[in-house]
Amino acid sequence: MPLHFITRERIHVDRISTAWAIRKFVDPEATFEFVPRTADVTAMAGIPFDVRGAELGHHRGRCTLEALIDKYGLDDEPLRRMSRVVRAADLPHDEPSPAVTAGVLAIFDGVRDGSTSDEQRLERGFVVCDALYAWCQRTASALIED
Repeated sequence: MPLHFITRERIHVDRISTAWAIRKFVDPEATFEFVPRTADVTAMAGIPFDVRGAELGHHRGRCTLEALIDKYGLDDEPLRRMSRVVRAADLPHDEPSPAVTAGVLAIFDGVRDGSTSDEQRLERGFVVCDALYAWCQRTASALIED
């Protein structure tokens, strides 16, 4: 049975990247439910992510994608590089490279604003994540180190 994850609607860079990593590294059949910001996810059946109080969320200055990597023990250096770029785009106080961060954020803003549903954002965002991951596979870690 596939894992079921719950997150806030109008997904953006961190939630899209986390969903992508769930499908790529945790469960390729995972399903996602998008709920209003005000929804009480504690009463819902599923694994919450990037919602208030969730284990898979922002903690100690780190993004949800990093929480997923830690929780599931994902030992993949390109994914860790990607998570640093995502963190910098999602949490503006920490930037590995302003040019990389600005570009990634602009693309994800376009995915969010140019899509009519979260399902469409996920589909389009997964293409962006595939490209970002491929770039992180070949890019020297010095360009995006903490």
